Amino acid sequence: MFPIRDHNPSGRRPYVTYALVAANILIFLSYADLIGNGRAIWQFYAQWAIIPARITQGAELHTLFSSMFLHAGVMHLGGNMLFLWIFGDNLEDEMGHLPFLGFYLTCGVGSGLVHVVAGPLSPVPTVGASGAIAGVMGAYLLLYPKARVDVFFFFIVFFKIIPMRAWVMLGAWFALQVFNSVGSDSEAGGVAYWAHSGGFVIGLLLALPLWVRRGGPRFWSQTEGHPPHPEADYTFVKSSIPRVPRR
Repeated sequence: MFPIRDHNPSGRRPYVTYALVAANILIFLSYADLIGNGRAIWQFYAQWAIIPARITQGAELHTLFSSMFLHAGVMHLGGNMLFLWIFGDNLEDEMGHLPFLGFYLTCGVGSGLVHVVAGPLSPVPTVGASGAIAGVMGAYLLLYPKARVDVFFFFIVFFKIIPMRAWVMLGAWFALQVFNSVGSDSEAGGVAYWAHSGGFVIGLLLALPLWVRRGGPRFWSQTEGHPPHPEADYTFVKSSIPRVPRR
Protein backbone atom coordinates (compact mmCIF):
# COMPACT_ATOMS: atom_id res chain seq x y z
CA MET A 1 0.00 0.00 0.00
CA PHE A 2 1.16 3.55 -0.59
CA PRO A 3 -0.35 7.04 -0.13
CA ILE A 4 -1.64 8.97 -3.12
CA ARG A 5 -2.72 12.24 -1.44
CA ASP A 6 -3.69 13.82 1.87
CA HIS A 7 -6.84 15.83 2.51
CA ASN A 8 -5.08 19.01 3.63
CA PRO A 9 -3.24 20.79 0.83
CA SER A 10 -0.90 23.52 2.04
CA GLY A 11 -2.30 26.89 3.08
CA ARG A 12 0.46 28.66 1.11
CA ARG A 13 2.66 27.71 -1.81
CA PRO A 14 5.35 25.22 -0.70
CA TYR A 15 8.17 26.67 -2.79
CA VAL A 16 10.88 24.60 -1.09
CA THR A 17 8.97 21.36 -1.64
CA TYR A 18 8.51 22.30 -5.30
CA ALA A 19 12.23 23.11 -5.56
CA LEU A 20 13.30 19.84 -3.93
CA VAL A 21 11.09 17.80 -6.25
CA ALA A 22 12.40 19.71 -9.28
CA ALA A 23 16.03 19.34 -8.15
CA ASN A 24 15.69 15.59 -7.68
CA ILE A 25 14.09 15.17 -11.10
CA LEU A 26 16.58 17.37 -12.93
CA ILE A 27 19.59 15.75 -11.28
CA PHE A 28 18.24 12.30 -12.13
CA LEU A 29 17.77 13.32 -15.77
CA SER A 30 21.35 14.59 -15.88
CA TYR A 31 22.77 11.07 -15.39
CA ALA A 32 19.85 8.83 -16.42
CA ASP A 33 21.66 7.77 -19.58
CA LEU A 34 24.34 6.12 -17.40
CA ILE A 35 21.92 3.72 -15.72
CA GLY A 36 22.00 1.28 -18.62
CA ASN A 37 25.81 1.17 -18.48
CA GLY A 38 26.82 -0.78 -15.38
CA ARG A 39 30.43 0.37 -15.32
CA ALA A 40 29.60 4.03 -15.91
CA ILE A 41 26.88 4.21 -13.24
CA TRP A 42 29.13 2.51 -10.67
CA GLN A 43 31.86 5.04 -11.38
CA PHE A 44 29.32 7.83 -10.97
CA TYR A 45 28.01 6.40 -7.68
CA ALA A 46 31.58 5.94 -6.46
CA GLN A 47 31.95 9.74 -6.54
CA TRP A 48 28.54 10.85 -5.27
CA ALA A 49 26.78 7.99 -3.41
CA ILE A 50 27.28 7.04 0.24
CA ILE A 51 29.73 4.18 0.59
CA PRO A 52 29.80 3.41 4.33
CA ALA A 53 33.31 1.91 4.30
CA ARG A 54 34.70 5.18 2.95
CA ILE A 55 32.68 7.36 5.36
CA THR A 56 33.99 5.24 8.24
CA GLN A 57 37.53 6.10 7.11
CA GLY A 58 36.67 9.81 7.08
CA ALA A 59 36.64 10.07 3.28
CA GLU A 60 33.98 11.25 0.82
CA LEU A 61 31.96 13.02 3.53
CA HIS A 62 30.28 15.18 0.88
CA THR A 63 28.31 12.11 -0.23
CA LEU A 64 26.17 12.37 2.92
CA PHE A 65 24.66 15.40 1.18
CA SER A 66 24.92 14.52 -2.51
CA SER A 67 23.46 11.02 -2.17
CA MET A 68 20.07 12.34 -1.08
CA PHE A 69 19.57 13.86 -4.55
CA LEU A 70 20.38 10.65 -6.46
CA HIS A 71 18.10 7.74 -7.37
CA ALA A 72 18.59 4.31 -8.86
CA GLY A 73 15.70 4.43 -11.33
CA VAL A 74 12.42 6.03 -12.34
CA MET A 75 10.31 4.03 -9.86
CA HIS A 76 12.71 4.87 -7.02
CA LEU A 77 12.54 8.56 -7.90
CA GLY A 78 8.77 8.58 -8.46
CA GLY A 79 7.96 6.87 -5.17
CA ASN A 80 10.14 9.21 -3.14
CA MET A 81 8.82 12.34 -4.83
CA LEU A 82 5.22 11.21 -4.27
CA PHE A 83 5.84 10.89 -0.53
CA LEU A 84 7.61 14.27 -0.43
CA TRP A 85 4.79 15.91 -2.40
CA ILE A 86 2.11 14.54 -0.04
CA PHE A 87 3.75 15.24 3.33
CA GLY A 88 6.21 18.06 2.63
CA ASP A 89 3.83 20.93 1.89
CA ASN A 90 2.07 21.00 5.26
CA LEU A 91 5.34 20.75 7.14
CA GLU A 92 6.84 23.60 5.12
CA ASP A 93 3.69 25.63 5.84
CA GLU A 94 4.14 25.05 9.58
CA MET A 95 7.92 25.53 9.77
CA GLY A 96 8.47 28.23 7.17
CA HIS A 97 10.41 27.90 3.94
CA LEU A 98 14.05 28.13 5.03
CA PRO A 99 13.62 26.26 8.35
CA PHE A 100 11.93 23.45 6.45
CA LEU A 101 14.85 23.28 4.00
CA GLY A 102 17.31 23.07 6.89
CA PHE A 103 15.15 20.41 8.55
CA TYR A 104 15.00 18.32 5.35
CA LEU A 105 18.74 18.44 4.72
CA THR A 106 19.51 17.64 8.37
CA CYS A 107 17.25 14.59 8.24
CA GLY A 108 18.94 13.47 5.04
CA VAL A 109 22.46 13.75 6.44
CA GLY A 110 21.40 12.23 9.77
CA SER A 111 19.73 9.24 8.13
CA GLY A 112 22.87 8.69 6.04
CA LEU A 113 24.97 8.58 9.22
CA VAL A 114 22.57 6.05 10.76
CA HIS A 115 23.00 3.89 7.66
CA VAL A 116 26.79 4.11 7.99
CA VAL A 117 26.69 3.17 11.69
CA ALA A 118 24.46 0.18 10.88
CA GLY A 119 26.95 -1.16 8.32
CA PRO A 120 30.27 0.65 8.72
CA LEU A 121 32.25 -1.72 6.48
CA SER A 122 29.77 -1.96 3.63
CA PRO A 123 31.28 -1.21 0.18
CA VAL A 124 27.81 -0.89 -1.40
CA PRO A 125 26.84 2.58 -2.73
CA THR A 126 23.61 3.99 -1.29
CA VAL A 127 21.45 6.63 -2.97
CA GLY A 128 18.02 8.15 -2.46
CA ALA A 129 16.03 10.88 -0.74
CA SER A 130 14.07 8.40 1.36
CA GLY A 131 15.98 9.09 4.58
CA ALA A 132 15.22 12.82 4.38
CA ILE A 133 11.61 12.11 3.40
CA ALA A 134 11.29 9.66 6.30
CA GLY A 135 12.20 12.60 8.54
CA VAL A 136 9.37 14.61 6.98
CA MET A 137 7.00 11.73 7.69
CA GLY A 138 8.14 11.50 11.32
CA ALA A 139 7.48 15.20 11.88
CA TYR A 140 4.13 14.93 10.09
CA LEU A 141 3.11 12.11 12.42
CA LEU A 142 3.93 14.22 15.47
CA LEU A 143 2.19 17.38 14.29
CA TYR A 144 -0.79 15.99 12.37
CA PRO A 145 -1.59 12.47 13.62
CA LYS A 146 -5.26 12.64 12.65
CA ALA A 147 -4.87 14.10 9.16
CA ARG A 148 -6.58 11.94 6.55
CA VAL A 149 -4.48 10.26 3.89
CA ASP A 150 -5.84 8.34 0.90
CA VAL A 151 -3.93 5.08 0.58
CA PHE A 152 -3.92 2.91 -2.53
CA PHE A 153 -4.10 -0.66 -1.29
CA PHE A 154 -3.58 -3.62 -3.57
CA PHE A 155 -3.13 -7.34 -3.04
CA ILE A 156 -2.65 -9.52 -6.13
CA VAL A 157 -5.82 -8.61 -8.10
CA PHE A 158 -7.67 -6.69 -5.39
CA PHE A 159 -7.16 -2.94 -5.16
CA LYS A 160 -8.94 -0.08 -3.44
CA ILE A 161 -8.34 3.50 -2.25
CA ILE A 162 -8.81 3.64 1.53
CA PRO A 163 -8.85 6.90 3.57
CA MET A 164 -7.03 6.47 6.87
CA ARG A 165 -5.57 8.60 9.64
CA ALA A 166 -1.94 9.62 9.29
CA TRP A 167 -0.98 7.91 12.55
CA VAL A 168 -2.22 4.57 11.20
CA MET A 169 -0.50 4.82 7.81
CA LEU A 170 2.75 6.35 9.08
CA GLY A 171 2.85 4.19 12.18
CA ALA A 172 2.48 1.04 10.06
CA TRP A 173 5.15 2.28 7.65
CA PHE A 174 7.60 2.97 10.49
CA ALA A 175 6.91 -0.38 12.15
CA LEU A 176 7.65 -2.12 8.86
CA GLN A 177 10.95 -0.26 8.49
CA VAL A 178 12.02 -1.19 12.03
CA PHE A 179 11.06 -4.83 11.47
CA ASN A 180 13.02 -4.96 8.22
CA SER A 181 15.96 -3.08 9.78
CA VAL A 182 16.40 -5.78 12.42
CA GLY A 183 16.33 -8.54 9.82
CA SER A 184 18.50 -6.87 7.17
CA ASP A 185 22.23 -7.16 6.52
CA SER A 186 23.34 -3.55 6.11
CA GLU A 187 26.72 -4.56 4.71
CA ALA A 188 25.20 -6.70 1.97
CA GLY A 189 23.28 -3.87 0.29
CA GLY A 190 19.60 -3.68 -0.64
CA VAL A 191 17.05 -1.29 0.81
CA ALA A 192 18.54 1.04 3.45
CA TYR A 193 15.96 0.27 6.14
CA TRP A 194 18.10 1.69 8.93
CA ALA A 195 18.27 4.99 7.06
CA HIS A 196 14.47 5.01 6.84
CA SER A 197 14.00 4.19 10.53
CA GLY A 198 16.70 6.61 11.62
CA GLY A 199 15.44 9.43 9.42
CA PHE A 200 11.91 8.99 10.77
CA VAL A 201 13.07 9.24 14.41
CA ILE A 202 15.38 12.18 13.63
CA GLY A 203 12.52 14.07 11.97
CA LEU A 204 10.18 13.43 14.88
CA LEU A 205 12.78 14.60 17.41
CA LEU A 206 13.66 17.72 15.40
CA ALA A 207 9.95 18.63 15.25
CA LEU A 208 9.49 18.25 19.02
CA PRO A 209 10.57 21.85 19.87
CA LEU A 210 8.10 23.22 17.30
CA TRP A 211 5.33 21.02 18.68
CA VAL A 212 6.11 22.22 22.23
CA ARG A 213 6.11 25.88 21.13
CA ARG A 214 2.71 25.35 19.53
CA GLY A 215 1.39 24.09 22.86
CA GLY A 216 2.10 20.37 22.79
CA PRO A 217 -1.10 18.37 23.42
CA ARG A 218 -3.02 21.66 23.36
CA PHE A 219 -1.94 22.09 19.73
CA TRP A 220 -3.62 18.76 18.93
CA SER A 221 -6.77 19.94 20.71
CA GLN A 222 -6.82 23.22 18.80
CA THR A 223 -6.27 21.64 15.37
CA GLU A 224 -7.88 18.25 16.11
CA GLY A 225 -4.64 16.70 14.87
CA HIS A 226 -5.02 18.18 11.36
CA PRO A 227 -3.11 20.88 9.48
CA PRO A 228 -4.71 24.17 10.57
CA HIS A 229 -6.85 24.87 7.50
CA PRO A 230 -9.93 23.29 5.91
CA GLU A 231 -9.79 19.84 4.36
CA ALA A 232 -10.10 19.51 0.61
CA ASP A 233 -13.27 17.92 -0.71
CA TYR A 234 -12.41 15.05 -3.04
CA THR A 235 -15.95 13.78 -3.49
CA PHE A 236 -16.85 13.03 -7.07
CA VAL A 237 -19.40 15.31 -8.74
CA LYS A 238 -22.22 13.57 -10.54
CA SER A 239 -21.84 13.89 -14.30
CA SER A 240 -24.40 15.95 -16.23
CA ILE A 241 -23.88 13.77 -19.33
CA PRO A 242 -27.03 11.69 -19.89
CA ARG A 243 -26.67 7.92 -19.86
CA VAL A 244 -27.97 5.97 -22.80
CA PRO A 245 -29.48 2.67 -21.69
CA ARG A 246 -28.38 -0.51 -23.40
CA ARG A 247 -30.96 -2.36 -25.42
